[in-house]
Amino acid sequence: MEISNNQACFVQLWLRLERTRQMLAGQYKRFCIRNVLKSWFGPLATDDFIWEVCHHTIVDDEWACGNDMLKPPSLYPRKHREFLRAIVAVSLGITLRKVDLKALDAAYSEAFPNSTPINVNKKKR
Repeated sequence: MEISNNQACFVQLWLRLERTRQMLAGQYKRFCIRNVLKSWFGPLATDDFIWEVCHHTIVDDEWACGNDMLKPPSLYPRKHREFLRAIVAVSLGITLRKVDLKALDAAYSEAFPNSTPINVNKKKR
């Protein structure tokens, strides 16, 4: 799969994340960052690559460890948003700030149409 920094790619990533969760559950494997990256990238998912993604995936004010269980993306979208953001940044060699968050959030709404949309960057009053 070709990863790019646009909404069409983000929709595919969201949908692929859910399919991967179901596939790993069917194989009685842990749905974690390490297994997701190994199933998506195969031999390219080296320990250095996995560490880089984990280092950029900040969940609950802590870095995510590669073996921590992940919840379903449709129920906990913000954590998976950071995970997908880290994958795109590491794969393309860009910083986290250059990932198009508006497109990533819009892609979530497109991939999971019956879920509440996410928009972390909205202004608070």
